[in-house]
Amino acid sequence: MKPTSFSLLTSFRVVLLTIGLLPLSADINAESGNEEEVAVLTRFEVKEGHLNKIKKLITKYVKQANKSGDNIMAEAFYEQDSISVLWIIERWSSRAAFDKSKTGKKFRLLQLLSSTKLVQLPTSIYVKDLEPVSKEQWRKKAEKDDQPITIMLFVDSKPGTEKVFQTVYHTAMPQFRSEPGVINYQLSQLSSGSTQFVTYEKFRNEDAFQYHLQFPPIQPVIDYLNTSIKKQPFQLGLHRLIEFAPSRRK
Repeated sequence: MKPTSFSLLTSFRVVLLTIGLLPLSADINAESGNEEEVAVLTRFEVKEGHLNKIKKLITKYVKQANKSGDNIMAEAFYEQDSISVLWIIERWSSRAAFDKSKTGKKFRLLQLLSSTKLVQLPTSIYVKDLEPVSKEQWRKKAEKDDQPITIMLFVDSKPGTEKVFQTVYHTAMPQFRSEPGVINYQLSQLSSGSTQFVTYEKFRNEDAFQYHLQFPPIQPVIDYLNTSIKKQPFQLGLHRLIEFAPSRRK
C-alpha cells in the first residue's frame, strides 16, 4: 500500500523538526510561549572519520551562541564511554532567540552535513528546569586546575511516583549545590512526558563526583532510583560527559 500524501507530509515534518529546520513552535512537545526560557539537549552520533570536523563545527556554533546576549549557556560534550556521541546543551532566554540561533551559518552547515557525516539525524530533547538558577550561576567558572566531569542521568519514573522524585530532589538540591566540588547541578523535566527527567551535574573533577556519591543527602535519591523507575538498573540512563566546547565564562 502506498503512503497517503498526509503521511508523507507528516513524516517530512518530523524529519525537519528533528534536524531543526522548522521553528520550535511546530514542536507539539515543547513548552508554548516565546517569552519563557528554553532548554535543549541535542545528541549527535558521528560516523567514523568525521569526528574532528563535526566537533570543530559544534565548537564554532557554541562560541557563536555564547556571544549572544540572549544565550544563558551553551556547552558541548563527548561521551566518555563513546567518543563518537556528542551533545550540545544550551539554554536561551526565549523561544524566538533559540530559533534565531539556528539560522546562523555555523548551525546551517552542521545541518547540511548531518545526512552524510552522522549515523542518524540529530535528536533534540526539550526540557524544563525544575530548580532554576541565574545566567551567572550557569556560567560559573571552573578553577584553573579543575578537570571537570559532567554527569547526565535520564530517569523515567513509574507513573504516580514522579512527584516523589521531584520532592526528594527539591529537598536535597540546596545541599548538593553547596558541595565544594560542585560547579552546577540541575534537575529538569522532559517536555515529552511528565514522568521523564534528566539531571545535569557538573563536578570539578572525578574525586568531587565520588565524594558526591557518598554524600549523605544523596541517599534518598539513590533509594528512589533503586525502587521507583521503570527500567533498572538506573545506571543505564547515566552518561559521563567530557566538555570540549565550554560555556563562555564571565
